[in-house]
Amino acid sequence: MKFVLGIDLGTSYFKLGLFDRQGNCCGLGRAKVHKQTTDSRCELAIDSFWTSLNDALHEALAQAHASVCDIEALAYSSQANSFVLLDQNKQPLTPLILWLDNRVGEDVDPRLAAFWEHSDFMGTTGLGMSPSTLAIAKCRWFECHEPEVWSKTAHVMTISDYLTDTLTGKTVGDQGTASLLGLWNLPQGQWWNKAIKASGLSRSQLSTPLPPGSVAGSLTHQGAAKLGLNPGIPLAVGSLDHHVAALGAGVGAIAPASVSIGTVLACLRYSDTFSPLKNCCMGPAQSGFYQLAFSTNGASVYEWYQQQYASQFSVSELDSLAREVSCEGLTAKPNANHYPGLEGFVGRKPSHGPAHLGRAILESVTESMDLLVDQLFGSDRPDRMVAVGGGARSDLWMQMFADRLGMSIVIPEQIDTACLGSAMFASVAAGWHPDCHDAATAWCQVRQVLHPAK
Repeated sequence: MKFVLGIDLGTSYFKLGLFDRQGNCCGLGRAKVHKQTTDSRCELAIDSFWTSLNDALHEALAQAHASVCDIEALAYSSQANSFVLLDQNKQPLTPLILWLDNRVGEDVDPRLAAFWEHSDFMGTTGLGMSPSTLAIAKCRWFECHEPEVWSKTAHVMTISDYLTDTLTGKTVGDQGTASLLGLWNLPQGQWWNKAIKASGLSRSQLSTPLPPGSVAGSLTHQGAAKLGLNPGIPLAVGSLDHHVAALGAGVGAIAPASVSIGTVLACLRYSDTFSPLKNCCMGPAQSGFYQLAFSTNGASVYEWYQQQYASQFSVSELDSLAREVSCEGLTAKPNANHYPGLEGFVGRKPSHGPAHLGRAILESVTESMDLLVDQLFGSDRPDRMVAVGGGARSDLWMQMFADRLGMSIVIPEQIDTACLGSAMFASVAAGWHPDCHDAATAWCQVRQVLHPAK
């Protein structure tokens, strides 16, 4: 049996899925991203990056009873603004600096801060959010605080650029993640020279972004050896993970928008026109653009509580407990995990147990999603949205979404839609489908639809 490989470069886990010609996920490997966090830093060692990918691939192959010889193409979905600095020989000078890294803090280079405040920034990049966590701010940090490293830096690659370059030898990436760097002229589909100059970078340090789904090249012998794959198979570039997950969920086919409940909470829709929105960002879609609103108050908060304070219960068991209670005056602040101990909960009493605290987090995240939907749609809400991400496995949570948002929530058959969406790109590269629309039509299936309570 032949497969295509979809790689999801997530923040908490790397997931690798093997999909057959019918779009069935025959093997799914998950490997935890072993982030190194100290103070405000959040990094991923290069060796750990490749080890996690290999571990997830071996798990997927074992589940599918397959060998690497059965893989005909691969593609990825990726987090944004995670990057690595490399020298002229493309050897890493740093670990991967993940987007969660906050080493810059409030000490943003004044020239960058002034540039971001220009009226043409959002009108050119489509970024209507605070840009203080952008990779370019951290590049300026290296220039100021580690000048010896910066003096050797010939390449600044995003995590997906680095994967693509290592596997194919081509210094290319994708326009989806490039558009989140604050350096991309989105309407024109090219690097914005004015922004590159303001950032202190040079064009030669940046990869060449390709439209999502484009074939970057074939795996070289050296690149293939990194994952134990066969050389010569094509690699298609992907896009931002939320965009690829929306593609895999059938946005535009089975629902007009998606809600994603993962480490980050997100709401995504497609737009035929370039129309930036405050507190949102935009990027290139298959035709037109995607619009994305997001919040860090996501499923990671629920996972944090379960692991730190309710480890005697599985996530599904905690769901069952939360289903049977109300919060009884207890509320969880957004990002309750960012507070010391349980200080992120307001109105906590001795009578409140894991069921109540778990329920409070579910309600807090549901409220955050309601705000995201408002940002994208205002009063013109759709009547249905498709849910993706780990949180979509919780029927309780999805019913809470349906009731709070006042719309039907569609649950796809395949929850790990970022893997599925990237596999769709790979299926086109393998010649299985003429385009991603055809792949989505053939592969996207609905498991159930939850309607708002009357």
